[in-house]
Amino acid sequence: MLDTEEFDDNSSVSSSSTVRSDHMSVMGNEEMQVEKDNLLDQALEALYEKRGSTREKALASIIGAFTSTLQHEFVEKKFATLLDRCLNSFKRGSSKEICLASHVIGLLALTVGFGDNAREILEDTLPPLTQALKSGSESSKISLLECLAVITFVGGNDPEQTERSMQIMWQVVHPKLSSNVVAVKPSGPVISAMVSAWSFLLTTVDGWKLNRKDWQESLSYLSGLLDKDDRAVRIAAGEALALIFEIGSLEKFSNAAGSSDASTEKGSKPREYMHIQGLKAKIINQVRNLSSEAGGKGSVKKDLNNQRNLFRDVLEYFEDGYRPEVSVKIGGESLETNSWCKLLQLNFVKRFLGGGFVKHMQENEFLHDIFEFTPKKYVANHEHRLSSSEKRMYRSPNSVLNKARTQHLNKQRMLSEGKNIGHFAVHRGEEEA
Repeated sequence: MLDTEEFDDNSSVSSSSTVRSDHMSVMGNEEMQVEKDNLLDQALEALYEKRGSTREKALASIIGAFTSTLQHEFVEKKFATLLDRCLNSFKRGSSKEICLASHVIGLLALTVGFGDNAREILEDTLPPLTQALKSGSESSKISLLECLAVITFVGGNDPEQTERSMQIMWQVVHPKLSSNVVAVKPSGPVISAMVSAWSFLLTTVDGWKLNRKDWQESLSYLSGLLDKDDRAVRIAAGEALALIFEIGSLEKFSNAAGSSDASTEKGSKPREYMHIQGLKAKIINQVRNLSSEAGGKGSVKKDLNNQRNLFRDVLEYFEDGYRPEVSVKIGGESLETNSWCKLLQLNFVKRFLGGGFVKHMQENEFLHDIFEFTPKKYVANHEHRLSSSEKRMYRSPNSVLNKARTQHLNKQRMLSEGKNIGHFAVHRGEEEA
């Protein structure tokens, strides 16, 4: 009995001590958050400074804060101001400042998730971003392309908006020029960035709904990129081609001749089919060669292995219909992908977030919805970690609509993928027969 009482007393002391400890921990966390908010406020204020180096330092600070923590409360209060200041950097900033501002806008979109703010980011950013792409440096073009991909991925409401952004990307390497203007040949890094960003957006649309005439040269162009010396370009093109094969839209992306004239319709279909089959055979042969390429002089072994591994996966998919299965450990939970669509999305988001990828995957509801992933820790502590303002955002009608939209997109993608399982393996069998 005595032991029990002592145990109860000790338990009581331990309990009250734990309460005090938790209270102090909460107070400490709140103080740290206040300090971080103050630093963000100072950084935002610094974006009004005339000195470019001051604005660059402020943007870098904001990137660090948005990468390491979900800044919901700050965004709720300062969303419009932050976006306006970043767009101002597009117009008056150096190449470095444009790169930093592009990344901030992308992080801002990922933080707000689906909804009116994301749509505002897309619509307000598109004009100055498009202008900046026309005359920017190589590094700024790469950052702007990544920014355009992210804000369209989050804020694009329909296929037309997404295709508009894809066309803007395409024009970076295929500009529409007047007769007296000489085209500037894009660099390898710009081409690979464009193809990766373009493919990222292609994962969100039904290929059969794309405007055919706008994409007739795409397949031939991507096939040509497989022969380029730049390994990053070859890898980006290989991923894009795997995605196009997966969504079953070869006809959309080929430049096969077609006609709306009923008298020639019967004759054009066999020619179109033969053209597509020939192009497909050429691409498969290119992929096979790249999957076993020998390292040349000065070749980096890691890069060569990455290329071989990718194109072995692509070849296996083209020939046998097997999609790559990838599992990523995040906080003890596994995020799994089993399609080229999800793999490309995952790789792009990982590259964009860098060191903040794990943090965002643990706490970012938008990414939870996209990848259908919810860490156990997030489930257990979800209500306790949300501020009152975040709870209002989470419970708002928009949030419900956003989740429904995500589920619809995922369902459509699954249906599209299901229709094409084994599609190319079947056709290969037909050709061999």
